[in-house]
Amino acid sequence: MSIWVLLAVLFAALLHATWNALIKLGTSKMTSMLILTLVQGGFGLIIATTRAFPTFEVWLWLLASGVFHSGYKLFLAYAYEQGDLSRVYPIARGAAPMVVLVISALFLSDVLGGWEYVGVLILGFGILLMGQGVFRSGESVKLVPLALGSAAMTAGYSLVDGMGARVSGDAVMYVAWLFVMDAVFFTPICVALRGRDVLRTTGRTWIVGGVAAMASYGAYAIAVWAMTIVPIALVAALRETSILFAVLIGWIFFEEKMGTQKALAAGLIIAGVVLTRL
Repeated sequence: MSIWVLLAVLFAALLHATWNALIKLGTSKMTSMLILTLVQGGFGLIIATTRAFPTFEVWLWLLASGVFHSGYKLFLAYAYEQGDLSRVYPIARGAAPMVVLVISALFLSDVLGGWEYVGVLILGFGILLMGQGVFRSGESVKLVPLALGSAAMTAGYSLVDGMGARVSGDAVMYVAWLFVMDAVFFTPICVALRGRDVLRTTGRTWIVGGVAAMASYGAYAIAVWAMTIVPIALVAALRETSILFAVLIGWIFFEEKMGTQKALAAGLIIAGVVLTRL
């Protein structure tokens, strides 16, 4: 891997942590997440008009993906209302690959290797340690199931999108419509839960949500580009440095507490994820 590809993937990881931080920064996490979704949906619709229209079979995958993506953002927004970025992000981001690996081994044709088993064990211990820290720090215990719910939704759309993109034969088209479906599902859910006021907010919140959307889209675009140049597993492993970036952002910029246990748990989660992706 060249130094430029390495730096690009690390930058993508930073962008992913940054858009999560921007959502956490917003006064209304749900409104900020909705704005991000609407902006991404707009980008996706523009790109979709330049590609072939999905077939019926592809639409089935896209509909399932839209449901999972909406659930992911819903759980994540609620989790950020309950806890710190440096607590929620590692759990939500770290538990997802563990769920994917277990489901793949049990129900799909994938076979786990020795290092993947080690990675799953380390991941599980790191997540348990991070979750247990909630009870000692006085944070809301609600963040744990919400973060795990987000991770479960992430695992769901990872599996669906992986298979759906293959069926489509055009990853760019699939991803574009994916963001459109996400907006179609997530918008009415937000309005139903929070009322129409969820769309009434300040210009600052729109700016924050828009910047978060661009960071999210950029992170995904860089990752896809890198996967066309170097091994996918290597890119996937490097992307998980976003957990480290999120913890540092929460500690430095949000002045979140960073005890030994939280730092150790974050380190274990990063190590476990990397091992499962190598």
